[in-house]
Order: sequence, then C-alpha cells, then structure tokens
Amino acid sequence: MALRCWRWWHWSAWPGVRSPSSRSIPTPGFCRQFSTQEKTPQICVVGSGPAGFYTAQHLLKHHTQAHVDIYEKQLVPFGLVRFGVAPDHPEVKNVINTFTQTARSDRCSFRGNVEVGRDVSVPELQEAYHAVVLSYGAEDHQTLDIPGEELPGVVSARAFVGWYNGLPENQALALDLSCDTAVILGQGNVALDVARILLTPPQHLEKTDITEAAMGVLRQSRVKTVWIVGRRGPLQVAFTIKELREMIQLPGTRPILDSSDFLGLQDRIKDVPRPRRRLTELLLRTATEKPGAEEAARQALASRAWGLRFFRSPQQVLPTPDGQRVAGIRLAVTRLEGVGESTRAVPTGEVEDLPCGLVLSSVGYKSRPIDPSVPFDPKLGVIPNIEGRVVNVPGLYCSGWVKRGPTGVITTTMTDSFLTSQVLLQDLNAGLLPSGPRPGYTAIQALLSNRGVRPVSFSDWEKLDAEEVCRGQGSGKPREKLVDPREMLQLLGR
Repeated sequence: MALRCWRWWHWSAWPGVRSPSSRSIPTPGFCRQFSTQEKTPQICVVGSGPAGFYTAQHLLKHHTQAHVDIYEKQLVPFGLVRFGVAPDHPEVKNVINTFTQTARSDRCSFRGNVEVGRDVSVPELQEAYHAVVLSYGAEDHQTLDIPGEELPGVVSARAFVGWYNGLPENQALALDLSCDTAVILGQGNVALDVARILLTPPQHLEKTDITEAAMGVLRQSRVKTVWIVGRRGPLQVAFTIKELREMIQLPGTRPILDSSDFLGLQDRIKDVPRPRRRLTELLLRTATEKPGAEEAARQALASRAWGLRFFRSPQQVLPTPDGQRVAGIRLAVTRLEGVGESTRAVPTGEVEDLPCGLVLSSVGYKSRPIDPSVPFDPKLGVIPNIEGRVVNVPGLYCSGWVKRGPTGVITTTMTDSFLTSQVLLQDLNAGLLPSGPRPGYTAIQALLSNRGVRPVSFSDWEKLDAEEVCRGQGSGKPREKLVDPREMLQLLGR
C-alpha cells in the first residue's frame, strides 16, 4: 500500500531517496514545522522488549503531547527481559518496573496479541501514524550450516532459553537430558547462561521464576559435564567477567581449563582494555594457579564439571549408529591469524571428535524480515538504516537489535533506543514528518476487528501478572509463568 503523505517529506533528509522533480516540490505550507499546539503526534512502536519500551519512554519524556502505541505479537510484554534473562538473574529484570511506569502513562498503550506483518502490515501502520519504529528484536538463531545439524539432540540455545523461561513457542521443545555430556558451541553470555542452568543444582533454581515444566526436566537431568567450545582463544571470548565468575563459583561443579591454551598470555594482556584484561586474568588464574585449600576441597566434592575448549570449530554433528540422534561432534582444530579485532580462526587440518549426547548451538541470534515493504539485509540480519532512519522509507525508524545486530546488554539497547527516539523527534520538529492529523490506533483497531484479532491491553497483562504471582506464592517463587496462550485468553474471559 503506497503512503499517501510522502509529498509532505523533505526528501534530502533521507539518504538514498531521490528528490522528486521540481514540479512536485511541496509548498512551504506542507513542510511547516510540526506544531504540538495543533495536534498530537501519533507514534507506533513495534515490539515491547527493551528497545521498544526505551524508545517509547524517551519519546514520551521529550515530547509532552506525543501518544505512543506499542504493538507486540505475544500476549505479554517485556520481550527478552521476560523470555531471555536467566531466572537466576532476577536483578536484571528490575527494569520491568521502569517499563511498567511507561506503559501506565495515559499517553502510552500496549497492544498485545497483534503480529505486525500478519495481522496488520507495516504500510497500514504508516498510514495510521506519523511515525513507525520497528523494535522487534532478533527472533531467530544463526544456524551452524554443518552436516548433522538436523539430528535430534541438536538444539539452538535460543530455543533452550525460551523453553526454561516460558516462551510459548518453545514449550514443545523435546529436550533429552539423559546423556552424560553436553556441548555448547559459542562462548558468549548466552552460552554461559545455558551451561549454568544445565549444571546448577535444582534446589538453587526452585525459588526462581523458571517454569515448573523446565524444572521437572532439569531435576531428572543426567548431564555431568558441559563443554563450551569456541573457534578462537581466551582473548576473544564474548562473555563478561560477571558470568565467568558465576560459573567458577557454581555450587557442585569444578572448572576444566587447559593451561597450554594460556601460554604467553600474561604478557599480551598488558595493553588491552581494562575489562578484557580483568576477564583474561581471571581465566588465567583459574587455569594456571593451584586453588586454595577451601576451594580445592569444594572442587574435590564436585559431581559436575564444565570446561572451555578453545581453537575448535564445529565441522560435523556425529550420529549414533542407527542415525537417530547425536553421538558427538567433530571439531576442526584452528589457529589464529591477524591481530586485534581482525583476528580470525583458520583450520589447521587437524580434527578431533568429542562424544556427547546434546549439542546446543549458541553462535548468535538474528532478526527476521517483518514485512515485504521493509528493507532487510539478510546477511547482516538488520534493517538498513542511518542513525535509526530506515533507508529509503521516510517515516520508518528502527531501534535495538534489528537496528544494529544482536550485540550488547540492556543498557546498550537503552542508549541505542534513545538515539533513535532523538532522531525521530528531530525530524518531527524539523517538519519532516506528515503534518496532517493521523488516526493512530482508531484506524488499526477497525482493521484488526474486521480480521478477528483481539488485542490485549496492559491492564489485561496486569491481570495475568497477578495470576502468575499468586500461583508462585504456594511454592515460594516470585511467579509461576503462564505458558499457554489459550489459557491466558481464557483467564481474560476471551
């Protein structure tokens, strides 16, 4: 559907957009500065994770009359704060309190149970709003693209995380933890989260908001050893010191590190940035120093172990003799070429086979295209943009992982989202957005009603939230998450 109001745009502000002919240049009246005294700017945000809420928060704070509608395909808000943050990291979820304040603003509305690209198109949103911000995150995972990846027993870390955190689409995950050894491919924070959940004694997770279904499977787990495998070396790991320290101190476990992986590293870390130096020093101490008496006694009693395998790249998932499941993984031994950020792993020609019954792929998340009308770079997995302005599509913006790729932590996304909001408000104040009134949700509500879509409001979510908290109280948990959308709708009288 073509935009009706492109004639109102200042074309030179959007890189890659060809200016119309002189005959079609709008009169000054159409490009006048957006007057907040005349009307309320209607802004739509797609996605209710950190990127969506931080974008909305900044818009509401810095434009006192703007109205923001947040669309979300799930029935519940908060995205990866709810479905990605590990259950034993409740302090990270405190940001939900800030998001709740934003959602309760009388100038902000949550529209859950609406999938943009299916229930309503992006051009339809553009027709209804002065600006649309895509903040829908990274809903997919990077594939390994190696033989055997399709075997039962190969699971993406993203699906595993969604499973134990109650993401409805992952609740049917068939997870077999009857094996002795699991291998995680990737050495980022998600990889350490997955390893920690696999190895944490069940009694330490029972009072978190992990789902009861996941808890039941983890109680029966026979996994004793977890290998965390990376293509490069100790200086290139992507996890942070907090997550590493948690692994080292994990009750009932001991670390396995090969001191030869760290030869000569002490001299090479003198000039690296302080966070990287501190992280590498902790790895070095763990790998090369004899533990104190208390720590040695603790490790001697450990029934489970985890280890970091460096300079190994997955080459093939090995099947059982009957070809029905995973029996191991073939790793290519690598060496490093280049320096600094350009360091890359190249195969040496050697291979080794590592027996295991479970392979978890944690090599990165990726975004999906949301609508045929929206440009998308499948290689980078992002929406092409300049400072958050979607290239060649005036009035369309993006923030968060779909803008820059799936990197950084929640505070990184906060900064990124604030910058997109800033750019949008600059365009609004400069008269670069449509100056006529827009119907906002009124128009979209009519479309959704005709299509049989019934959105969920934030007050609906608060009813579900209260139910979850109530269900968790009996077992001393902060909440027992609802995982079945049909049950949620029934609780809301739908």
